[in-house]
Amino acid sequence: MLAVVAGVAGLCGCNPRPSQEAVADAQRMAVSSTQPAGPGMAAAEQPAKQVFHTSGPLVAAEQADIAAQRGGRVVQILVDIGDHVRRGQVMAVLDDRELKVACAEQRAKVASLQAQVQEWESQQMVVTADMQRADALRADQILSTESWEHTKYELAETKDEVARYRAEEQAAEAALAAANLQLAESRIVAPFSGVVGRRPLRMAQQVKTGDVLFWVTAVDPLRILFTVPESEMAAFARGTRLWLSTPVLPGLRQRARVYRVSPVVDPASGSVQVIGEVVDPSPLLKPGMTMQVRAQR
Repeated sequence: MLAVVAGVAGLCGCNPRPSQEAVADAQRMAVSSTQPAGPGMAAAEQPAKQVFHTSGPLVAAEQADIAAQRGGRVVQILVDIGDHVRRGQVMAVLDDRELKVACAEQRAKVASLQAQVQEWESQQMVVTADMQRADALRADQILSTESWEHTKYELAETKDEVARYRAEEQAAEAALAAANLQLAESRIVAPFSGVVGRRPLRMAQQVKTGDVLFWVTAVDPLRILFTVPESEMAAFARGTRLWLSTPVLPGLRQRARVYRVSPVVDPASGSVQVIGEVVDPSPLLKPGMTMQVRAQR
């Protein structure tokens, strides 16, 4: 501050002693120059916030290849690329005529065996009653041992027949369930609501088990995947605001927020994967698009 006062004295020319007003002004200048900037500091003097830039793809929360669960010939294709589908909606059908016949035959076999079981169970009830009478007569020494043993053998034989037909009925029901499952697999259905992204399927095509027939992706919610250096991961807590843009849509400025941060660091790249959730996504955005990501730290 002495230097400031001396400077004021030099400006005063012939007056070697500065006025009290000049000294007070110099003191105020010296104090203001040493004080830190307050809330009222001009925008140009405020320290600029650091902005982090990266990029990553948009992905849907659910997306899947829909593969054939059994082999067969395609007889119906009910959706095409770009069509919206609902969960459980039939998208294509394989030829199922032989399976329908097999299911009908198996149902008839199950019904026949059920009737046989009921018939033998009724017979078992009758023979069981006979056995009870035979036991009483034998105790009274009215019935011969030979007749009693015959009734006992007949009861055992009846029980064996009931057990055999029950086992055959269960096997037939299992075969019917398998046939019904194959019949259901002839109908290719959407596993969740979304939009058809690809359809490599053709009419009359002979497909094999495992062949990909459709690719379906959900349209909401949309997520953005990107990585940040290990040194920056503390700035990307859950809920941190993000801004997305793309040169494909110059006027678009899409909001997003951090949804999840990977708990592990990739040792090869020293980075952490971050998943952002797009807020009120524009209908112009499509899964698979590469977006520029901006976040203020």
